[in-house]
Amino acid sequence: MRLLALCLLGQFMVAPAILAQQNDPPTASTDCTFADGTQISLQYRTGKGEEPHNGKMWEPGGGPMVLFAQTPLFLAGSSIPPGAYTVYTIPGKKEWTLIISRNVTAGSKYDPSQDMIHAPMETGEIDKPQKDLQVSYAHIAPKTCSLRLYYQKVGAYADFNER
Repeated sequence: MRLLALCLLGQFMVAPAILAQQNDPPTASTDCTFADGTQISLQYRTGKGEEPHNGKMWEPGGGPMVLFAQTPLFLAGSSIPPGAYTVYTIPGKKEWTLIISRNVTAGSKYDPSQDMIHAPMETGEIDKPQKDLQVSYAHIAPKTCSLRLYYQKVGAYADFNER
């Protein structure tokens, strides 16, 4: 158990190095606490970054988003063990895709061979357009936290379920 805690701590310490590698906008974090007290969190850059293009991989906020899971999760029927992961999106006209990648090496480029999960995201038009990326979680059930990304007129959503 102690070895597992040390391994997880090592993974969680990776994110500041990933996010601090460039002189880009500041970082922010959002989290969601499940009914049993464990959390899922996401660190991301607050800036606009590059404009998304339909069907092309996009780093929202202009830099890597880093997911931290304190507990085993399910996303779109696939398992995510506790740990740290890089998150990317592929925006589309009607649907977005959320990518969970094993690669959390600081300064590395997107490597599709490190992808764990490609999960569909529900999308919808939001009332108030967002010129900068807005990220949040909604705790929608005791074991479900919904990741919400808002950019321009689009809201994209994906549910993380605690195992």
